[in-house]
Amino acid sequence: MCGIFAVLGLTGDQAANRREIVKLSKRLRHRGPDWESTFSDGKGNFLSHQRLAIVTPGEQGDQPYILPSGNDGNYLAWIVNGEIYNYEKLKEQFFLQDLKGSDSEVVGHLYKKFGTEIAPMLDGMFALVVYDAESGKIFAARDHMGISSMYIGYGKDGSVWFASEMKVFANNPLIETYDIFPPGHIYTGGPEGKGFERWYSPRWMMDEEYIPTNPVDHVKVREIVTTSVIKRLMTDAPIGVLLSGGLDSSIVAAVASRHMLATTGTKLQTFSVGIKDAPDLVAAKKVADFLGTDHHEFHFTPQEAIDAIPDVVYHLESYEQVRASVPMFLLARKIKSFAVKSVLSGEGADETLGGYLYFHKAPDAAEYHRECVRKTSRLYLWDVMRANKSTLAWGLEARVPFLDKEFLELVMNTRPEDKMIDMSFKPDGIHKKSEKFLLRKAFDTPEDPYLPDSVLYRQKEQFSDGVGYSWVDGLKAHAETTISDKDFKSRNVRFPVNTPETKEYYLLRSLFEENYPEPCALATVPTGKSIACSTPEAVSWCPEWIKSTGDISGRAVDVHDAADTFDLTDSTMDELEAELPNGKNPVSACLRDEKRAIIRKRSAPKASGVVLHQQFKGSLRVGSAPRPRAGGAPALLSRASATAHMSARALFNKPAAFYAPK
Repeated sequence: MCGIFAVLGLTGDQAANRREIVKLSKRLRHRGPDWESTFSDGKGNFLSHQRLAIVTPGEQGDQPYILPSGNDGNYLAWIVNGEIYNYEKLKEQFFLQDLKGSDSEVVGHLYKKFGTEIAPMLDGMFALVVYDAESGKIFAARDHMGISSMYIGYGKDGSVWFASEMKVFANNPLIETYDIFPPGHIYTGGPEGKGFERWYSPRWMMDEEYIPTNPVDHVKVREIVTTSVIKRLMTDAPIGVLLSGGLDSSIVAAVASRHMLATTGTKLQTFSVGIKDAPDLVAAKKVADFLGTDHHEFHFTPQEAIDAIPDVVYHLESYEQVRASVPMFLLARKIKSFAVKSVLSGEGADETLGGYLYFHKAPDAAEYHRECVRKTSRLYLWDVMRANKSTLAWGLEARVPFLDKEFLELVMNTRPEDKMIDMSFKPDGIHKKSEKFLLRKAFDTPEDPYLPDSVLYRQKEQFSDGVGYSWVDGLKAHAETTISDKDFKSRNVRFPVNTPETKEYYLLRSLFEENYPEPCALATVPTGKSIACSTPEAVSWCPEWIKSTGDISGRAVDVHDAADTFDLTDSTMDELEAELPNGKNPVSACLRDEKRAIIRKRSAPKASGVVLHQQFKGSLRVGSAPRPRAGGAPALLSRASATAHMSARALFNKPAAFYAPK
């Protein structure tokens, strides 16, 4: 992973513009501390790269890549953030053997051959921008699940901006508005540009009526997980595994450790973090001892975690996922001191298989599947974003085997009956059919065990809980003492849109808006009540959940072993005293979301000719039309009539995550 930043079609004094672009690019230096370089052509086009050198660490892997093209000094330039795991295969398949750079080098050469059709060819995680100076065309793409973060901005002068993180766009007077670049999409601009188009459209994501009927194949699951892990060991720098002691990270560690010992004879490095004697630390140590890894255990106090919150909110660019991001942020800093540059992590299994404890309450198989689809397709707003930004805050790259396209194709097309939880049933006559039983059984090989049985069948523990319950409890107590009752009771005046329901969220929201004050920044953060990390839709599964304030802790579900220590009954929304200037109180989440949608509509004109999901409606510009521009800069955007080539579900199923169940 690295930090990428591109601005295309910027008008004005080009020397002054370059100085500004270089300065803005430094806001991404944490993502790529090894080298930086900015290319400009003197015509308003800039590509900047902050490098984290993992594959081909020498100068041959430096970016931006510039390839002479045609006559009159034209060129093809590109920047890539991520890892292309099949780049050697692509080089061989398309006769690109003379390339000497990193995996990212294949992107431009493939673009020369195939144009905008290249995204499905790439196996990996990526965010990329290509500019063809000869034609004036722009091409940008993001991987299938949004593992690599990416944002798009729209300049007041019609220029288009791309960046790995939105902090490049915040408080920037040159930008009119900005938004998330949707996963699984490409963007084309300039002559004949079509704006956003979806390139990743599996049936499980696109067909709302589809319920899979394929029976589980445990051997196939194990084979694909193994392949997914091994391909992500591609590196020319030290690599490790984030080991929480939970099922997912433990399986990743087991597969990686076996492979490394068999192929290189080296021990895998594993890393865990938590408050002393936390549940995750105990389980992680058990796994590390069993596998024989070179294990490193780190500790933090609740106060150290609280002290890190402002930095975490800044890097995360969200006030959601902070509970889990803080331990990951602290761990990444420790890992960096070991010269490790990339780690494998277990994100994705809980969403695809229904691993969260609230899945115990799923009313039927069809709804179980629909919730898996909702959780998986929205990961780029939640755990995937957290894993990307919490680690890259310290120049550490996180890789996620459970979001491999082949793994997704298998498990998201497996019938939900094989995933569902039934604690009254023991399919193998020994173990209860607990959460993620499908994955547990795939790696239950007594003749050659991958993990201790106590870990393989350990109850799901969410990361923010597993590092030590006193962290979450300490955060709540800190917010209670930091935010006065007076301020909290008038919170709907300060925050009329998405009004915080707890003092914890009041605190986090305040920190967020200190760094990202624009309405379009707020609109990138998902909203809606959650129980134990559920979607807002799943809150309707239980009447007591609907009545509660909600909490993302796994202890909020009564099946958790420590549920009796957790109170989910208090609802602070009843404590609103102040009124909005118009005399209305936003007591309804739906009302708040309606106001929020209005703000989004004001932030940018709505594209015509397409029915967009509400989350992107009005803020995402689709399509382009050529228009004259001085100085040779390309025509990029049409603010009048834009056309789009996508279905109503085209924008990656994002918006439903923003609305509470009706």
